[in-house]
Amino acid sequence: MADPQSNAPLRADAGVPTSGVIHVRTRLTADFTVIANALAQRRGSAVTVGVAAYILSLPDGAPVTITALCEHFTEGEILISRALREWEEAGYLERRRERLPSGQIRTRTYFYDVPGSDGTDGPDEPDGPPEPPKPPRPRRRPAAGEAPSLSAPTTEAAPAPAPDARERAEEPTPLADADPQAVAVLSALRRVDPRLVLSAREAARLAPAVSEWLAAGVGAREITELLTTRLPDRFRARPASVLAFRLRETPLPAPHPPPLPETIERPIVLPFQTCDGCERAFRAPEPGRHCRDCRRSEERLPATA
Repeated sequence: MADPQSNAPLRADAGVPTSGVIHVRTRLTADFTVIANALAQRRGSAVTVGVAAYILSLPDGAPVTITALCEHFTEGEILISRALREWEEAGYLERRRERLPSGQIRTRTYFYDVPGSDGTDGPDEPDGPPEPPKPPRPRRRPAAGEAPSLSAPTTEAAPAPAPDARERAEEPTPLADADPQAVAVLSALRRVDPRLVLSAREAARLAPAVSEWLAAGVGAREITELLTTRLPDRFRARPASVLAFRLRETPLPAPHPPPLPETIERPIVLPFQTCDGCERAFRAPEPGRHCRDCRRSEERLPATA
C-alpha cells in the first residue's frame, strides 16, 4: 500500500528576512560589552559612535584623554575632540574635578550607558526613566576660630560642572598673538605632507620656535624642508610632537657675518720719484727729493768735518 501524501502547501519560514542584514549570533561569556541601542544607532558621525563604543569597552581607570584616543584611532585630534564634545553635550560624558586624599585635584571622566543615570539601577528595579541627579549639598564652612576636623568625615560640595562646549569654543586662542609669518610656514606644511595638519593651539605653541629660525636668517623654504623630509611612515604621536622635536633638537645655524661696506677706503700709494743724488727710484709725494740713504749721508757729513 502506498504511503499517504498531502496536497497541503508547505509552511513558509517567516523567521528569515527577505532583504537586509542577517545576524549570525554567538553567545559570548567573556570579553564583550553591552551598548544601548540609542547609543549604537545614533545618527551622525561614525567616529562619534566608534569613540563611545571604544570607551565603554575599556576597564575602569583606563586613560581616555585625546592623546590616548589618537594613539588608538587613525583620526586626528580635531575629530576625536569633536566626538567627545558631542557626547558631553548629550549627557553621556562628564568631567569632574575631584580632590584626592592627598589634597591634589584631578579631573575624572565619567561615561554613562544612559544619560543622567548614576549606575545603581539593578535588574530588580522597575524599568522607567532615570531620576534627575540631586543638587549638591552645600559644604559647611567652619566658623571663625574653629579648626577643621581631620578625623570626622566631611561632606564636600560637588565640583562645578565643566564649562559648556560653546563657551570653550568662544575662548580666544593664543594664535592671534603668534608671529603671522611663522604661522604661515606651519600652515603650509600640509601642502607638502597631508598628515601635517595642526590645530590652532598646536600652531600657536610651535610658532615661537619657527620665529627663532626666521630671525636666525633661515628662509621659509629651508624650514619646510627641515620639517618634512624623511618623516616616518606612521606617526606614533601627534604631528605637532614630531615637529616640536625637530625644531628643538636641530641646532640653529650660525649667524651670517655682517655685509661688507660698499666703498672700501684704500691707503694712498705715493708715486715713484728719482733721487737727485744717486738716481735711485723711491716713493715720494713730489719730485726733487733725496732718498733715505742720501739723506742719512748728508746728515753725517757735517758731523765728520
